[in-house]
Amino acid sequence: MADDQTKDNIVLTILMPCLNEAETLESCIRKAKASLEKLKRPGEVLIADNGSTDKSQELAQNLGARVIHVKEKGYGNALRAGIEAARGQWILMGDADDSYDFSNIEPFVNKLENGYDFVMGCRMPAGGGKILAGAMPWKHRWIGNPILSLIGRTFFKSRIHDFHCGLRALTKAGWKKIDLRTSGMEFASEMVIKAKFQSLRIIEVPITLYPDGRSRKPHLRSWRDGWRHLRFMLLFSPRWLFLIPGVIFAAVGFLGTLVLSLTDVTLAGAALDAGSLSVAAMLWLAGAQLVAFACFSKIFSIAEGLLPPDPKFTKVFRFLTLERGVLLGLLVLLSGALLLIRAWLIWRNVGFGQLSYSENLRRIIPAVTAIVFGIQIVFSSFFASVLGLKLEGRTPPGFDGDHD
Repeated sequence: MADDQTKDNIVLTILMPCLNEAETLESCIRKAKASLEKLKRPGEVLIADNGSTDKSQELAQNLGARVIHVKEKGYGNALRAGIEAARGQWILMGDADDSYDFSNIEPFVNKLENGYDFVMGCRMPAGGGKILAGAMPWKHRWIGNPILSLIGRTFFKSRIHDFHCGLRALTKAGWKKIDLRTSGMEFASEMVIKAKFQSLRIIEVPITLYPDGRSRKPHLRSWRDGWRHLRFMLLFSPRWLFLIPGVIFAAVGFLGTLVLSLTDVTLAGAALDAGSLSVAAMLWLAGAQLVAFACFSKIFSIAEGLLPPDPKFTKVFRFLTLERGVLLGLLVLLSGALLLIRAWLIWRNVGFGQLSYSENLRRIIPAVTAIVFGIQIVFSSFFASVLGLKLEGRTPPGFDGDHD
């Protein structure tokens, strides 16, 4: 046990974040200590206390666990401080509410022994796990967790079935690579996403989730924390948040603007004319702005270390230099200006009198849309260039025009 070992000899740290868990903490610590004895691993039980007022700290110390005090509130803050303070080469973490069985951690240790950097527990039946009756609210089991895990697998090409399982293990070396930033419940999602980004060796092991032993309500707030997980995933995936909807909007809008500027269209019995043309132009511009946001987010996230470098993205910007972006924008702006001049000439030819409302809008809407689109391209190119200056402390490839 940790009491009998020097700091340098400790292999496994069993870490539990704690905030008023006196009802269940003793059971968790006893199971964890029994596992260390069974595994014959020099280890420690570490409690990262986040400001308990129910004597959880004294209870843990009396049971032989090491306790650290974490002033910054939040699940992520408690775990981060605990991992940093851990003396083990391997760190297994789990909630101290007795919903996870710390007496059965051998599968995690075996995977770490076999060279995996990050081992996730899986409570969901799809990944071989088991959820006992009353262990998980129905909205978490059938709605929240499956949907968020599906989004995580789709966005980040991960094979993890249960993104939010609180029982997980990683190596201290793996921890140093992933550089986690969040402080709340979304810490769980960030760990999985960053581990994937950093190409850690990841594997999932099935576990059983038990009803927790507390009489009070859990700290988790379903809708608030679910939204925080979803928001985090979206912010870390500019492709799904901005690029894909942007491309769809821009393509539909551009095609609709092109067709409706030439003629009226009847679609499913509906007559599409100048009013529909204005909607198509709106979609075109909105889509173009979303695509620009996708680029800005990607550049900023890479520069700040939030996302790993993307060779494909860099390759695109090796071609789309600042100068080419400005030139393209000016050409689009010029085409819109020419269309606007044409509309003005037609108006002049009738002595600046009354024109057909629909025909006039067919000429003006595409013209002004192209002008605005051209302006977007020009200034988006400059803004992307400014964001890119921070990459590696210099102007990155694709922004300086130098391709050698």
